[in-house]
This record gives sequence, C-alpha cells and structure tokens, in this order.
Amino acid sequence: MTEMQTQNTAQHAPPRRRIVKDLPVTRLLPNMLTLMSLCSGLTGVRYAMNEQWEHAVLAIIIAAVFDVLDGRVARMLNIASKFGAELDSLSDAISFGVAPGFIMYEWALKDAGGIGWIAVLVFAVCGALRLARFNTMLEDCNLPAWTKSYFTGVPAPAGGALGLLPLAFVLECGDAAQLPPVFYAIWMIAVGGLMVSRLPTFALKGWRIAPVWVAPIMVVAVAVLAGLVTDTWLTLSALGSLYVVGLPLGWLSYRARAKKEA
Repeated sequence: MTEMQTQNTAQHAPPRRRIVKDLPVTRLLPNMLTLMSLCSGLTGVRYAMNEQWEHAVLAIIIAAVFDVLDGRVARMLNIASKFGAELDSLSDAISFGVAPGFIMYEWALKDAGGIGWIAVLVFAVCGALRLARFNTMLEDCNLPAWTKSYFTGVPAPAGGALGLLPLAFVLECGDAAQLPPVFYAIWMIAVGGLMVSRLPTFALKGWRIAPVWVAPIMVVAVAVLAGLVTDTWLTLSALGSLYVVGLPLGWLSYRARAKKEA
C-alpha cells in the first residue's frame, strides 16, 4: 500500500469511540443530595415571596440537613470528588447565603431602607467568601491533622440558620417580640462577619465519642427531634441561642489544643 493510500484510509476511518464505563447509582447519591439542598434553599425563597415564613425557614433547615448528609454519604462510600466539592460550594452559596438574606429582606429588612439591602449583600458576599476560603484550605497539606476538628469561622449552613434566628424568635413569641428592622440588618451583617472571621468553631466530623457517652448522646438527639416535632420554633430558637453562646468554647478549645501540640 502506497503512502497516499495509507493517508486516505486513515482519513476515512471511523473515529475511535471512547469507552465510558457505567457509573453505579451510589456515586450519584451525594450529588443528588446536594441538588436537593439547592432546591430546598430556592424553595425557601418561593415561600418568602408568598409570605409563608414558617415554610421558608423550614426549607432552609431542610437544606442544611441535606448539606450535612451529602458530605457524610460521600465519605462513607469513599466517593468524594472534586466535582462534588465544587457543586456543594455553589449550592451552599445560594441556599445559605442568598436565600436566607432574601427571606430576611422580604420579612423585615426592606423596611430598613438602604441599610437593609446592604445587609443582604454583605451576608451573601460573606457566605461566598467563606466557602471560597474553605475550598482553598482543603488543599493546604501543611495544616496539622488536629485542625480538622475545627472550622475557620462559622460554617455556611450554620450561618444561614443563624441569619434566620430572629425570624424563628418572632414565630415562637409572636409580633410582640419583633424589633426595629435596623436591628435585623445589624444582625445579618454580624453573622456574615462571623462566617468570614478566623474564629475557630467545632467541626463534628472531627469528634471522637467515648463509648460511655453514646447512650446519653442518643437520648439527647431523640429529645431534640421530639422538640422539633412538638414545638418547632422554640426548639430552633434554643438550638440557635446555644450555638451562639457556645462560640467562645470553640475558640478556647482551639487555643488549648494549639498550646498542647506546640
């Protein structure tokens, strides 16, 4: 066969197909949970537009539950991926940065004038910056292993829930507990600042539980679940308040651990 015939044969040969292996359904599960978190956060925006505040807050809480589950499932199945991490960050920016800010704006911040909208923007930007910093810290191999027991700043799901804490208080106590809209604007800016701060906060994924504490913790978990079912807003208000009060404990624990390791 001449060189010209060889070239013509190569030009007219059908392209070789790239063999793509079928993916098991379990590999899709974490990303499906992430998308459910995103959809739940956006559904909270829809409820806020219809002034259904109870449903709006619950939608964000459900989004936080899905967000916790997707990472746990990915680690349990050992199928964590770069794609899943990026999708999770984009979902969190919307569900816990944009959506809570919009809900609070529709509920009270729009009556605060320009500062109300500034608070929404600051909250959303801080949520995005916090997630970007989290992704870059994951690639830092120089951090000691024990630092995985702490977050740097308030994590996005907790920040989204804290942003809605005043609304949960009002849903529990009634309109008599409602404060001037400027206070809620300051609150949103403060929570946004906590998300981008360097304050160490506890990360549950780094905890190790002694066997003697397993039963008590399970009893407390059941009690919290029962409280969420029977008195949702009181339980959510109490959990949010305890989280805020416990923030200094994370800082003290981090300092003590750093001194011990040093």
